[in-house]
Amino acid sequence: MSMRAVVVDSAGQISVAERPDPVLPGPDGAIVEVTASGICGSDLHFLEGHYPIVDPVALGHEAVGIVVEIGSEVAGFAAGDRVLVSSVAGCGRCPGCATHDPIRCVSGPQIFGSGALGGAQADLLAVPAADFQLLALPDGIDTDQALLLTDNLATGWAAAKRADIPIGGTVAVIGLGAVGMCALQSAFALGAATIFAVDPVEARRARAAARGAVPVSPPSGQPVREFTDGLGADSVIDAVGTDASINDALDTVRTGGTVSIVGVHDLQPYPLPVLACLIRSLTIRLTTAPVQQTWPELIPLLQDGRLDVSGIFTTTMPLDAAAAGYAAAMSRSGEHLKIRLQP
Repeated sequence: MSMRAVVVDSAGQISVAERPDPVLPGPDGAIVEVTASGICGSDLHFLEGHYPIVDPVALGHEAVGIVVEIGSEVAGFAAGDRVLVSSVAGCGRCPGCATHDPIRCVSGPQIFGSGALGGAQADLLAVPAADFQLLALPDGIDTDQALLLTDNLATGWAAAKRADIPIGGTVAVIGLGAVGMCALQSAFALGAATIFAVDPVEARRARAAARGAVPVSPPSGQPVREFTDGLGADSVIDAVGTDASINDALDTVRTGGTVSIVGVHDLQPYPLPVLACLIRSLTIRLTTAPVQQTWPELIPLLQDGRLDVSGIFTTTMPLDAAAAGYAAAMSRSGEHLKIRLQP
């Protein structure tokens, strides 16, 4: 038997390929029939040549679906359960995974859709350590919210939590893609009074302004300092991760403030101005989301309407239109904020 999977080749070309159906990755694993998957900004690095590709890579790490098969050691799930899948996988048994942060897995974390594990933009997905990786779809959580819980919202929430946002403080969010918008909403939920929404695309700034943010074109250092009596922002969240955006973040944060970076950088070194950062007493944090750790915090906020992520998914396409979906994502336009693929 075979299934469809979205793949990218070494030339950065997207196609939908026939792949063998996955098999259980062990007695603790499960097979999930994917009913919806998201295109993430970090997927685009494969198209842009930032990461080396030898063989075609099956893409995607955001999945919601239905369990169709479980291993003999899976205790918490059964065939027919509706689930969401953490984008980051751990072994589920080590002291690192006991913290509910798969990044701390002693064996090393793995990310779906990056080579070692299958891609979530497919008909079926093999999930190791299913009791750790899967979450039964909670009551009152819709498909878009569930997909965001697999990665983007968890990342934006972690970025905001690690930004040391003072209650009533000022925050600048650089990059208003899906993660940036999740970080913006999270910063408001965590007590920020003023958020500067920084992006070169006017329509994205307008979307953030409609949520109560102050729109700013990059570079943001000077306008943010003008808004804050010359001080700069208490906290800056960089949801882009390029040299230019990190430079802008360092220029925008006030002395003694915190820069929280969740944008995915390429493989080239970044020339950090260490002396200037030291003299200014900056805190710099780089974060990959502790996905499972965020669920107990985020789900009640979503269920109670305290955290609003509506409108982040702007476009839905069938799986067979993946190439068009990636082209829309690569445009980084105001029209296409985040694309959902549906097998």
